[in-house]
Amino acid sequence: MVHNFAAKNGSALSGLAAVGATLATAAAVVVGAVLAVFAAATVAVIAVMTSALLAFAGLALRARRLRARRAADNGLIEAKHLGGHHWVAYGWNERP
Repeated sequence: MVHNFAAKNGSALSGLAAVGATLATAAAVVVGAVLAVFAAATVAVIAVMTSALLAFAGLALRARRLRARRAADNGLIEAKHLGGHHWVAYGWNERP
């Protein structure tokens, strides 16, 4: 009988259902917003880590080039072994 009474005079239950639906929708929006912010923060952290990695790689390559340049300035020349007693030297006729 309660069900029939609510069906006839459903204003109390329909109002309660509307409030519940509104609260559920608001909760879903808040949870979605929090997850979106978390995903954006994750992408930002990955971008910062990637840029730091590229910066360190660039510094390493620069240091390697500088070390190679310093090694080349000490008067040594490069030579390539072609086999047997044959060698080819590079850089012996270049002036610094």
